[in-house]
Amino acid sequence: MFRRERSIPLQGSAAALCNNLSVLQLPVRSLTHFGVVHGPNAQLLSAAPEGVPLAQRQLHAKEGAGVSPPLITQVHWCVLPFRVLLVLTSHRGIQMYESDGSVMVYWHALDSGDAAPVQAVFARGIASSDHFICVGTWSGRVLVFDIPAKGPNIVLSEELSGHPTSVTDSLLCIWRSGPEFKLLTRIPGFGAPCASVHLWQGIIAAGYGNGQVRLYEASTGTLHVQIDAHARAICALDLAPEVGKLLSAAEDTFVHIWKLSRSPESGCIEVEHCHGECVPNTQVCGARFCDPLGSSFAVTGYDLSEILRFSSV
Repeated sequence: MFRRERSIPLQGSAAALCNNLSVLQLPVRSLTHFGVVHGPNAQLLSAAPEGVPLAQRQLHAKEGAGVSPPLITQVHWCVLPFRVLLVLTSHRGIQMYESDGSVMVYWHALDSGDAAPVQAVFARGIASSDHFICVGTWSGRVLVFDIPAKGPNIVLSEELSGHPTSVTDSLLCIWRSGPEFKLLTRIPGFGAPCASVHLWQGIIAAGYGNGQVRLYEASTGTLHVQIDAHARAICALDLAPEVGKLLSAAEDTFVHIWKLSRSPESGCIEVEHCHGECVPNTQVCGARFCDPLGSSFAVTGYDLSEILRFSSV
């Protein structure tokens, strides 16, 4: 069971974007960082364990080329083996900061030369693997950045061309990271867009616009489990890696927590429903665990000027 804890106030609402919440826990300093996007700004907040807000910072999308203010599409902390970077994507490019947002260490402008006049240009979909940070784009390409142990000497090392349309579409591409990324398999779509994807111990969890959560074998793309988890589109998934808990949040105002495991006899993926939480009268747009054990989670909503917090009892 989970109970509602003290909320963290926001200066404005979260934008109605999928995965619009990022969380970074700093156990050594007993702090948790939260990141939320709204329009051309990203709001960063630090809070103590009891939810007392300690610091706030506003980041702005770099202007780049164009006449209208750029909109931020995502903010996400990437935890690498040797450093943590905060990545911000927008309609103009990709910005990377030190973890507290104090110093921008890298800027990559998007090249809109290949875009049609009516096509939106954007970067969105942020992930990290080893010393790489990967970012999806409107063109379907995934940009791979090689991150040094320190300093700003970040290099665009590779562009992956596995998607025929914009990243966030319904085709999943599975890559093996390394000096050269290798495409392992493609998981075809079925008419519903995939809004959120996570990987845990060889299991891919994907949340879809029809409310389903699907679990695939990462090495082969084989579908093992299909869960009719929500009545409306899923807007966020998250995983607590130490215990295999999966969080799903959707536009039906519900947040569900599931336990993933593998049968020791057959090796098949098994799923157990652990908890369901209703956030009434809220268009949920982001949800994340606040610790690797999945004992607490946070939720954002459109037109909601606070981050809701829940913890296990």
